[in-house]
Amino acid sequence: MSQILTGSALSTEPIESTGSTGSTDPAAALPALAQLLRRHRQVVVLTGAGISTASGIPDYRDDTGVRRGRLPIQGDEFRRSAAARQRYWARSMLGWPRLAQAAPNAAHRALAQLQQAGYLGAIVTQNVDGLHQQAGSGEVIELHGSIHAVRCLACASVYPRAQIQQELARCNPAFTHLQAAPLPDGDAQLDPEADAAFHVPDCPACGGVLQPDVVFFGDGVPAARSAQAEAAARACDAMLVVGSSLMVLSGFRLPRMVAEAGKPVVAINRGVTRADALLSLKLQADAEAVLPRLAALLGAPSA
Repeated sequence: MSQILTGSALSTEPIESTGSTGSTDPAAALPALAQLLRRHRQVVVLTGAGISTASGIPDYRDDTGVRRGRLPIQGDEFRRSAAARQRYWARSMLGWPRLAQAAPNAAHRALAQLQQAGYLGAIVTQNVDGLHQQAGSGEVIELHGSIHAVRCLACASVYPRAQIQQELARCNPAFTHLQAAPLPDGDAQLDPEADAAFHVPDCPACGGVLQPDVVFFGDGVPAARSAQAEAAARACDAMLVVGSSLMVLSGFRLPRMVAEAGKPVVAINRGVTRADALLSLKLQADAEAVLPRLAALLGAPSA
């Protein structure tokens, strides 16, 4: 089931409602969404963790927007505490292989189809999994970086995450056969007592501290990347939000910017979003169920 939320029109050509606010089949809302993509040819997409759950990657929040589980390691904690780095890399060693094996799902592929057919512009993603690029999308702005790269905080050397995985395994052979339940972004559940025995490798080039090339919780998005996302939001004439509760300000500020400029913002998301009051249209549904049908409705060829 899906829910269509219609507010005051946010453009000079309002989206025609397919029904009143309430529960309905997603198919009833697809014509309105297709209408938006036909009328607005500079549609920027903002995606969150919800688009990747069908690829087997857990998300951070439930349908009410409440965070699941423990708080992730904060950026300043990682950089100042050797124990925090042990905790991070021990869990990442166990959790990253599953994320690395994840494949794009039908939602990623449908966005690539729609983008290649000219219905969508840039894709700004809060995800670090790289699945949009794997699906064939171009012009992807990775707001929070990529989990598949590792950067030295001292000399700025960048390494493939797979190379660091080999180093982690070499330094910690006892961990290579451990099994752990996956958590978001390549994290995993691990007994805290195991951290003390974990050896964290240093930068091969200079011996400095290695950090995944992602924006940690508590850190800001790099200025150049933030400016790139803001430029895409300013240049668009509509925004499509997919699989994000928008509870994090770095994501929420983009649809807020678009709405404040008088442009429509629409969303496909299972639960509540921080921007619900700003939305012209909302489909409360799984992206992998909706987006392929939207691509078919618009005649977008397979990517």
